[in-house]
Amino acid sequence: MKPDLRAAAISHIALTVFRLNGELLQWGDRLVEPLGLTSARWQMLGAVALADSPLSAPQVGQAMGVTRQGAQKQLDLLLDQGLLESRPNPAHKRSPLYSLTPKGQALYAQADALWSVQAGQLAASIPAARLEATTQTLVSILHHLQTRPFSLEVES
Repeated sequence: MKPDLRAAAISHIALTVFRLNGELLQWGDRLVEPLGLTSARWQMLGAVALADSPLSAPQVGQAMGVTRQGAQKQLDLLLDQGLLESRPNPAHKRSPLYSLTPKGQALYAQADALWSVQAGQLAASIPAARLEATTQTLVSILHHLQTRPFSLEVES
C-alpha cells in the first residue's frame, strides 16, 4: 500500500475510533444507568478494580486515557457515593490512593456482569480472527503514539 493510502487508512481508523468511543460512552451510560452509574464513573471503578494495588488520581487517569482532573472529578463523586475509599499515599502527600469499598466492589461486579453479557453477544457477531487483528492494530497504533515523540515538523 502506498504511503498516502496508508496515511488515509490511519486517518480513517482514528475517525472510526473517535466515533466508536462516543457510541461506547452512550451505550455504557444506558447499560449502567440502572445501577446509578455513568460510563465515566464505571470507567474509574474499572481502573481501580483491575489494578493490582490502590491507585492515585493521575494513575487512574493514565490507565483510562483521561486527564488527572477528569479522573479526580469522577473519583470524588465515587467517594461521595461510598464506592471508593481514599488513603494517604506515602509517595505523594497531596495525591491519595483509591481502592474500592465493599459496596464499590459489589456494584462493579454487577456492571461487569451486565457488560459480559453484552460483550458476548457483540463478539458472537464478529469472527475471532477479525477481533484479534483489530486488537493488534489498535495496540500497535497506541504503542507508537505512546513511545514516539510528538512533532509538528513535516518530513520531506
